[in-house]
Amino acid sequence: MGQRHGDGHNSGTEQAWSALGGDPALTERISYGGPPGLLPARLPAMSLARATVAVCALAAAELAARRDGGPLPAVHVDDGAVATAFVSERHLRIDGRAPVNFAPLSRFWRTTDGWVRTHANYPHHRARLLRALDLPEGAGVPEVETALAGRRAAEIEETVYAAGGLAVAARTPDAWAAHPQGAAAAAAPLLTLGPLGGAAPPRVLPPLAGDPVRPAAGLRVLDLTRVIAGPVATRTLALLGADVLRIDAPQLPESQDAHSDTGFGKRSTLLDLGSPGGRADFEELLARADVVVTGYRPGALDRYGLTPEALAARRPGLVGARLSAWGDDGPWGGRRGFDSLVQVATGIAAVEAGAGSASEDSKESRGGAKRSGTPGALPAQALDHGTGYLLAAAVLRALTDQSRTGGATLATLSLARTARWLTHDLASPDRERTAGPRPPGAAYDPAAHLRETDSPAGRLRHALPPVSFTGAPATWATPPGLCGTDAPVWREGP
Repeated sequence: MGQRHGDGHNSGTEQAWSALGGDPALTERISYGGPPGLLPARLPAMSLARATVAVCALAAAELAARRDGGPLPAVHVDDGAVATAFVSERHLRIDGRAPVNFAPLSRFWRTTDGWVRTHANYPHHRARLLRALDLPEGAGVPEVETALAGRRAAEIEETVYAAGGLAVAARTPDAWAAHPQGAAAAAAPLLTLGPLGGAAPPRVLPPLAGDPVRPAAGLRVLDLTRVIAGPVATRTLALLGADVLRIDAPQLPESQDAHSDTGFGKRSTLLDLGSPGGRADFEELLARADVVVTGYRPGALDRYGLTPEALAARRPGLVGARLSAWGDDGPWGGRRGFDSLVQVATGIAAVEAGAGSASEDSKESRGGAKRSGTPGALPAQALDHGTGYLLAAAVLRALTDQSRTGGATLATLSLARTARWLTHDLASPDRERTAGPRPPGAAYDPAAHLRETDSPAGRLRHALPPVSFTGAPATWATPPGLCGTDAPVWREGP
């Protein structure tokens, strides 16, 4: 497909670029192409995917131009590359084996008054779910199904969350709008990016050298994120040349399969921040860090002195980026959450119920899940991936701005706010005039956007990065390693 400019495909890009504080004239440097009809859904999932990748690539190109003093590299967004990357975890193969992305107890369940979705991929979340339902450790799908069938969805939601587990009642968009957390998300911008406080001179960014162009080369990123959104952001920063060191707590299990998808270009270490040795190692890393990205629920890291303000006080000029499921405000601000749960709470799952058939696009199914059917889902974990690219874009824009103004910067994002953008603000140029989603493009072959790479975990088939501008790297410099096996030190360099 040929180049496309100004045909409606860039409206989401302009919204996101404005939220990032970018010069609106720069979006004219973006061209769009690729097969139509990808990530088909009632909601504009492809518009979200395209826009978030576009602004990330534009922010990378802007930083490259700032460092070299030359013209802004042209940015190209290919829908095939974007759609493939947005389901990268589904394309992943490890020595030919497909990973398990959802555990048996992570699913929808019938209740007396509707539906509830649980998330139990991690062992500790599974254990808490079963304890909340008064079920034995070895209980499976039949036992949980029986336990939930006789309860109300809202009661299950509160009981499981009180036990430290994860469960969310399926809501319609109207019900979410009336919920205090929905109101908090509606009142917040797509993201915030601004001064964090404290004085620091303008950031010195030496000219880039070498081919391909890696605009984040020489920058150090501490990655305290888990699951998809945060790791996608830091995977992108690693692609662009940053030295990214992921930090996990020894007591929190992590999936090597998940890391084999999002760990490209990074190193990974374990640090117990509650121990004197772990804190000392972290402070040494922080003293030379340029960026700290956190993806835990608000307040979870405060006891370790890892609030953005505290970090910036110890490391003047820092770029802080904070990601959460529900946002900082509202009654759910301190709750855990994942993309699948946010889709259910915000009404996305209700809108997407039965989305596989255009004939089902009735008034009832647009307003809520059909009473006889299971709620639906977007064709990708688009809130996770999209927020990840927005987060990377925010970091890149902050670095560019700091080279002019100095100071510390904080970016804040949440899956719930991205969901609000999807459901209320984005237009969909991919929608047919007839009811229902557009069918997938017949010319689309994801193989063009997949590669095989050897890694310590085995031979990986993986998605290529969708972030593209003139001179950009086609893939990462290194494959993912084994999770938690690297030393807590930066690579050699200034």
